[in-house]
Amino acid sequence: MKKIIFYIFLTMIIYNPNSFANNNNCKEFKKFSVEYFKCKGNMIKDKTISTGQNIIKDTKDYQNKEWSEEKEKMNKAKDKINKAKEKVLN
Repeated sequence: MKKIIFYIFLTMIIYNPNSFANNNNCKEFKKFSVEYFKCKGNMIKDKTISTGQNIIKDTKDYQNKEWSEEKEKMNKAKDKINKAKEKVLN
């Protein structure tokens, strides 16, 4: 009985018309009106911008990860060189 109530509740949440509000906001205009094209254009622009921002963020994260590993390698090499110089000078 609990499972049935849970599934009914879950389907009510999933198929709630308010959950699709962002997708339906352009349907209030006529198909070939200026407002409709503006609405669709803004939706596409917002999606494009968010996708571009995600790509940039992923690229920066990847570069920081890769460069930090290389930076550690360089610092270790510098430490070895400095220790070798100290041994030679002493």
